[in-house]
Amino acid sequence: MEHRESQKFTLLLVDDEPINLQVLRHTLQGQYRLLFAKDGASALTLAANERPDLILLDIMMPGLSGYEVCQQLKQLPITEHIPVMFVSAMADSKDECRALEMGAVDYITKPFHPQIVQARVKTHLSLVRAKEVQQTRLQIVQCLGAAAEYKDNETGRHVIRMSKYAKLIALALGYSEEMADDILHAAAMHDIGKIGIPDAILQKPGKLDADEWRVMQTHPEIGARIIGEHSSGLLHLAAQVALNHHEKWDGSGYPAGKSGKDIPEVARIVALADVFDALTSVRPYKSAWSIDAALSHIQQQSGRHFDPATVQALMQCLPEVEQIMRQWAD
Repeated sequence: MEHRESQKFTLLLVDDEPINLQVLRHTLQGQYRLLFAKDGASALTLAANERPDLILLDIMMPGLSGYEVCQQLKQLPITEHIPVMFVSAMADSKDECRALEMGAVDYITKPFHPQIVQARVKTHLSLVRAKEVQQTRLQIVQCLGAAAEYKDNETGRHVIRMSKYAKLIALALGYSEEMADDILHAAAMHDIGKIGIPDAILQKPGKLDADEWRVMQTHPEIGARIIGEHSSGLLHLAAQVALNHHEKWDGSGYPAGKSGKDIPEVARIVALADVFDALTSVRPYKSAWSIDAALSHIQQQSGRHFDPATVQALMQCLPEVEQIMRQWAD
């Protein structure tokens, strides 16, 4: 971020009493880049222009109150994600509850102990850094997914649709919204291994011969190597998807011939989403199948190609599937 030239986090301190700003300055100076505002209007302007990493906000101020400032911050896309910590002389639990309900991350009452403020600020900034790392990791995943699309004949909208189908299936299977979002992003990486397949094979207009097909079947393992080994999180899911999305429930898939629940569930979900979109989309070698025809084929392959539970889950969310098809049509 532009304001982090010195590698320090930026804090915006908002209080109408100069003495209170002075105390906060002495508490936090040296560790952070500090910005100061003595009223709500100035605080909103500084927040929008400087994008601080954390705002320490008083409540009782002339003009806009701290509550009103917080409310306006949370309504603006440019500032809604900036964490707000109230620092107030109002010690009633109702005031604290109101602040937290408005989206504040913390509430400290005056007079405060400097070490407590330092510790709370450090904690919340560590969460900011964790979110930045997560966002960067997600952006890397999206970039790699886009790189695979450039190598393949499939469109970027195929990746969007099948990823969204995967999320719907995951939700229908009982996954949390957060986990389903991870599956959506992992799904975009399913064919990353095609980066390692020669263009002459990947973009061949006709049918692949036996030798070419053996090369093509290496792309799941290539994908898993590109993503690497991770013990948990999004990249762990992405590696599972890349390696296993061509395995089949009955063991007739590749690269390892896994079957049933030996195939990670996330890969079983993505495999179904991928095939469903391929069937219902135009390809150089075929026209798009109708939804009914695609679903009929998928139901016939339940227990063979596909996990029966994932097929049932797909059937449960057909209205949402059709909406995605319309919204992201080629």
